[in-house]
Amino acid sequence: MSTLKAGAKAPSFTTLNQDGEKVSLKDLAGKKGLVLYFYPKDQTPGCTTEACDFRDNFARLKKEGYNVVGVSKDTVKSHQKFIEKQELNFTLLSDEDGSICEAYGVWQLKKFMGREFMGILRTTFLIGADLKILKVYPKVSVKGHVDEILGDIKALGKK
Repeated sequence: MSTLKAGAKAPSFTTLNQDGEKVSLKDLAGKKGLVLYFYPKDQTPGCTTEACDFRDNFARLKKEGYNVVGVSKDTVKSHQKFIEKQELNFTLLSDEDGSICEAYGVWQLKKFMGREFMGILRTTFLIGADLKILKVYPKVSVKGHVDEILGDIKALGKK
């Protein structure tokens, strides 16, 4: 689980997006902030379901002033194929060296079918326009995740 908590400054980074363009954290926030989600691998069942949920709700998140960005260790080329195949309408970032995953504390020991291995722990960070973390969603359950984020965004707007 990430050691980053609400109120902490989100670790800054510069990496390549799906088009091979250099982008930084500060370039990605919407008017009110950013939904930065980490996922294990392009084109896998859970990651595809999660990405399509963000795709289908992207307009709702944008309306609330938030941009959506996905991060995995996949290559730029893999991200391009994933976006094309799933018709994704948001940015994917390539973290091939794992530095962003390390900075956000999502590169961890995982267990699956009796095996232990290092991998990305599916985690989402809700980040404000000031680049401070508003909420951390550890060990994300794909179903209903975007609705949970939207509920939290609406609650934050009422404060």
